[in-house]
Parts: sequence; C-alpha cells; structure tokens
Amino acid sequence: MLASSDRKRLRAIAHHLDPILMIGDSGLSSGVIDECERALTDHELIKTKIHLDDRDSRRELGEALCEAVQAEVVQRIGKTLVIYRANPQANPKLSNIRRFS
Repeated sequence: MLASSDRKRLRAIAHHLDPILMIGDSGLSSGVIDECERALTDHELIKTKIHLDDRDSRRELGEALCEAVQAEVVQRIGKTLVIYRANPQANPKLSNIRRFS
C-alpha cells in the first residue's frame, strides 16, 4: 500500500506522462494484460486510458487490471488511470521515477 506522500509524488510525476495503454470496449484481454505487464516492468508508473462511458465500469475495469498485474491505482481522473508497480531491478533509463528515499 502506498503512503499518501508517495502517492502525491507519483501523481506529480505522472502528470507529464502520455498514456501508454488504451483499453477499449472489449475490456481486458490477455494482450492488454501482457502489454500492461511489459509497460510496468519497463516504467513502473504508467498512464492508461479506459474508453468506456460508464464510470462504474471504468472503475471495475481499472481495479481488475491492477489486480491482474499486482499494481496499485495512483490516480483516477475521468477515463485516465495512473497505476504503479515497484520494480527493484528497473532500468533507470526506462523508468519514469527515481527510488523513494
């Protein structure tokens, strides 16, 4: 579980990120989950877009995605979801964040 100070720091970093993953009406597929795994392994912090109109459906889909990849929701704004999963062996050239002190 992320502390509120860590969550705040991650939100500030994510502000400048472009969405890496787009999820459409077909929802979660093995391809979406695999791509999310790859992106979290490379970057640790990613922004996704969930293109569903229903707010509750977006929330459920986001929670299911995070559960599938063992990540945490950092922020939800409209159709944008920011998720984080720590990777102690992340490549600093690819990672969006610096280690927490």
